[in-house]
Amino acid sequence: MMYPFMTLNDKTEVVHSEAYNENGSEVVKVYFEKPVYGGFHCAECYLPSYRWENIDGFSKDEIEYFQEYLESVAHIVIRLARDGGFDNAANF
Repeated sequence: MMYPFMTLNDKTEVVHSEAYNENGSEVVKVYFEKPVYGGFHCAECYLPSYRWENIDGFSKDEIEYFQEYLESVAHIVIRLARDGGFDNAANF
């Protein structure tokens, strides 16, 4: 399940998965999707390693911006992923 996190000024939607176990480590998938004429630009980043995959349509500069953005909010995203998103976060 994916949970909404934020809509950026350029209409890019940022959503995240629940925290899950991958090879003994906690992982959270963060997905970026921006509507463009004829479809979407999208990219996935896996926290806490900041591993980027499946980048389609976003420029290198946009990914660098998203990287900096994630570095500033990763602790919030990971905590929300553990709690099941904003709607289920208690005492945040």
